Amino acid sequence: MTAPSISVPAGFAPVYAVGYSDLDGALALASYAAPLPVAMSAPAPNPLVGETTLSGTVGPFAAVTGRAILVTLDGDWQGTVRLLRSIDGGATKLALRVGGEAWSEYTSPGCEQAWSETEEGASFYLDIALDSGAVVYRVSQ
Repeated sequence: MTAPSISVPAGFAPVYAVGYSDLDGALALASYAAPLPVAMSAPAPNPLVGETTLSGTVGPFAAVTGRAILVTLDGDWQGTVRLLRSIDGGATKLALRVGGEAWSEYTSPGCEQAWSETEEGASFYLDIALDSGAVVYRVSQ
């Protein structure tokens, strides 16, 4: 790469550098040879998709950290659908709460960012309790 030339009338140009803390805590300048260190998240997992007229639990959806989890519900149905979380491979599935209140519980079609996962190995399930109709579901990142 060729450095840009300095043109008259200035005869000078201000220079700025971007740096970061290296592994030893010292300043490391970013360059083409040493780019800024960034975290790359894993590819998004395959979505959990389906349609049901039956009540029950579907899943798992194996989430990756650092990404929002989206719940999409469609169809003509009546009932309740809840997003559940497990950290033990599905042996224990817990309802999501925020400030002690129910979170990610749905009674009508829609799409929502339902959760942001921060723990490796978490999986998610939909607890579907239908009174009537068919729900079309999708859990994705």
